[in-house]
Amino acid sequence: MPSYDAVKLKAELTTDEGRRERIYTDTVGKISGGIGRNLTDKGFRADEIDLMYRNDVAAAEAWLDRNLSWWRQLDAVRQRVMLNMAFNMEGKLLGFRKFLAAAKAGDYPTAYSEMLDSLWANQVGARAKRLAAMMATGEEA
Repeated sequence: MPSYDAVKLKAELTTDEGRRERIYTDTVGKISGGIGRNLTDKGFRADEIDLMYRNDVAAAEAWLDRNLSWWRQLDAVRQRVMLNMAFNMEGKLLGFRKFLAAAKAGDYPTAYSEMLDSLWANQVGARAKRLAAMMATGEEA
């Protein structure tokens, strides 16, 4: 247990350093975020990366539940494909109308083709090929 007042220290550091939800460049040119976290020199710790990952996956799941609730009816491998895509592009996934209609209907060959026939596939390369194969087969790729 620290002998100092942790609540007061947080308030002081928040006043002194600021509290930013976005990455910014501080007054000496360091990339920073949060409450004065020097990302240029310190980066993220493993537990912080894991926490961000868990929060981001939970947000992607919640987004899918709100926007494409049928995704939960897919098998586990295809659910992972949907989560991976939502994690990567969230709202832009809704623009994949033909892919989504095919996946929802269980027309996996069409879903496969629609995934690969997209700007997204060109942007993410091997990721799109792997995920499309998983969507087509329902098996690990």
